[in-house]
Amino acid sequence: MDQPNNKSTTHSDHLPTAKRSLFIGGIIVLLIAASPFIFYSYKSFPDSQVWETSIFSLKTEFPNWISYAWYLVGKVIPLYLLLLWFFTCKHWWHWIIIVPISMYSFQLWGLIRESANQYDVLEIYYLIPLMMILVPAVYLVRAKIFAKLRGNDLSTFEEELGANRTIWQQIKDLFR
Repeated sequence: MDQPNNKSTTHSDHLPTAKRSLFIGGIIVLLIAASPFIFYSYKSFPDSQVWETSIFSLKTEFPNWISYAWYLVGKVIPLYLLLLWFFTCKHWWHWIIIVPISMYSFQLWGLIRESANQYDVLEIYYLIPLMMILVPAVYLVRAKIFAKLRGNDLSTFEEELGANRTIWQQIKDLFR
């Protein structure tokens, strides 16, 4: 005689994974929920160019430390949220999130260095080489996925790439 399938044992096998998933999800929710509090922490900085404590003394090129901290959290919070999104995203296209991550990283680096009051100016020149590699790579991954879904092979894809089309036809092809 066959033994009955005890569903409680199969359910309990998945319980630790479910608890772990809920725990990690709860931590991610708390990290996202903390972002407004981290952003408004700039108000706790001194309202002068020199920040003096008993341990250190710092001077900034900004009008005051509140301004510097406001710019700083304006770069840190989006970078923080984009990094959370990148590491928790399960979609095939999540690699393209590296472009805004690198943009905010370059802006944050320029702000930390306080480079001659040229904030958010030269980052595009650093991003263009990254985008020249990343965007076509992500698009090729997309093309391979859709080719498998539609049953096309890469020779059909190469023929489509080599065909002479107007710009409007090319734009329409991106969204089909």
